[in-house]
Amino acid sequence: MSLSLILACLWAVAANLAAMIPSRDNHWRRAYVLIVCGIPLLGYVTYENGPVAGLIAMAAGMSLLRWPVVYLGRWMRRRMEK
Repeated sequence: MSLSLILACLWAVAANLAAMIPSRDNHWRRAYVLIVCGIPLLGYVTYENGPVAGLIAMAAGMSLLRWPVVYLGRWMRRRMEK
């Protein structure tokens, strides 16, 4: 297993652990940190393992951080309607 995949698995474990800890802001600060760390990691996975592994890693990250993706989709839909 390559280093990038090991780091992606550690990121997924960290995301799950962060979700288990109670939060006053509904975990948004942790989500921002995970996004900032996850984007370069996604590029590293894609660079080292190819686009298929990158798409799988992106789908896994989107399933863990689904609410930011939902809000982004709503925001984009509102922008397109104007």
